[in-house]
Amino acid sequence: MQSVAESFLYIASAATSFFSGLAFSQLHLFGVDIEWAVLWMAVPMVFFTLYLGFINVRGFPMAIRILKGRYADADAPGEVSQFQALTTALAGTVGLGNIAGVAIAIGIGGPGAAFWMIVIAFFAMSLKFAEATLAVKYRTILEDGSVFGGPMYYLRAGLAEKSWPRLGKALGLIYAACAVPQMLVYTQVNQAYSQLSAVSGIDAPWAFGFALALAVALVIIGGIRSIASVTSRVVPLMCVVYLLAALTILLLHASAIPAAIVAIVTDAFAPEGVVGGVIGVFVIGMRRAVYSTEAGTGISTMVHAAARTREPVSQGLAASVEPFFDTIVVNAMTALVIVVTGAYQLEGLNDIQITSAAFGSVIWWFPYVLAACVLLFAFTTIVSWSYYMSRAWAYLLGYSRLSLYSYRVLFCLAVIPGGVLTVQQVIDFIDSLVVLVTIPNIIGLYLLAPTIRRDLRSYLARMSAADAKPSGTDPVLPNQDH
Repeated sequence: MQSVAESFLYIASAATSFFSGLAFSQLHLFGVDIEWAVLWMAVPMVFFTLYLGFINVRGFPMAIRILKGRYADADAPGEVSQFQALTTALAGTVGLGNIAGVAIAIGIGGPGAAFWMIVIAFFAMSLKFAEATLAVKYRTILEDGSVFGGPMYYLRAGLAEKSWPRLGKALGLIYAACAVPQMLVYTQVNQAYSQLSAVSGIDAPWAFGFALALAVALVIIGGIRSIASVTSRVVPLMCVVYLLAALTILLLHASAIPAAIVAIVTDAFAPEGVVGGVIGVFVIGMRRAVYSTEAGTGISTMVHAAARTREPVSQGLAASVEPFFDTIVVNAMTALVIVVTGAYQLEGLNDIQITSAAFGSVIWWFPYVLAACVLLFAFTTIVSWSYYMSRAWAYLLGYSRLSLYSYRVLFCLAVIPGGVLTVQQVIDFIDSLVVLVTIPNIIGLYLLAPTIRRDLRSYLARMSAADAKPSGTDPVLPNQDH
């Protein structure tokens, strides 16, 4: 086992250096070196917010009504309800991307990094809307009712509609090829093990990986319905438990909250000890926010495509709530907890253990509550990502039972070594993979932007008329399923 572990660490280190160097090469702008990937991912968030008329703000009330089931159509094509699609997507984002991600950002860039994460998430809502709308519009539904959708499908079909079939096919294949390695869900495994090890003293990363892989296997064999059934129950419960614990800490430190807010905002524009100053902090916040929201990656759209609706725009609106909750709400509370308790100033802590120390500074057993939340969040995130990557796998290798079951076995095996790596190796490796999938996706989103805006205007006009009626279901958008 020792030689296997050493070989794995050597390969992982080499792969991390290669992909990180490729994804995070720098440009010299405004007197500092800034990663090109940060600009690449930030610009479309702002573009779609402006191009779609701040749909993240004006569409928010309707998004809530959609999630409440006001326009639900039980006979619409799809595998899960719109709410289940959202909770499954949230399972992939709420949790370690927020609990650990904020701690990592603050540990590296100070409190100001949390401010930029929240600002970026506001604009990410519009980008998430655009991706999810296209995912439903161009999804593929098999004879048995199984739904396959996501960037691979809307890049191919959407660009073919615009008479660019070769470009669409090429971008779809590139996206799928870059997405499949995302099955290496090392961040979730690594940070779950880090917290469990911290509170229990257990030092057995390989055994933890095996146990977690077995638990994941028991759920993902059942496919999306099994995954959605688990996440629709576990995610809301864990969110409530975590937020209540965070709220308790904030109430006990209520007098320190104004100063904490000032520190977060001030440090965003006048950071101390951070390479690159304001832009350096922004880069740190951007990297963590993209991982937290997944906006621009198109990954969570694979589950939004399975939503039971005839209207692509309705699921786009539902999906736009995702960054609001997972990054703006949860991240803000986590950041305040870390700052009011001063946990980020403790020496030797650089990951989720910062959050754990913040919780433990108030009530001694709170880190155990956090460990339970983290473990369940990691579990639901992993099973959600298993679904996402299965869609990319099927796009490349086919929809046969042999293909899909082979994927599930490989995915479970890939879970096992996540706890062995250092947190910095995990961050660099996963962040670089995330950047690579955004390249074909964002190119396609720009090219399909007029289609998105046209469908949005049509939907809002028809929904305004429908809202005037006593009751009704989603109006049908012709030719939405491809």
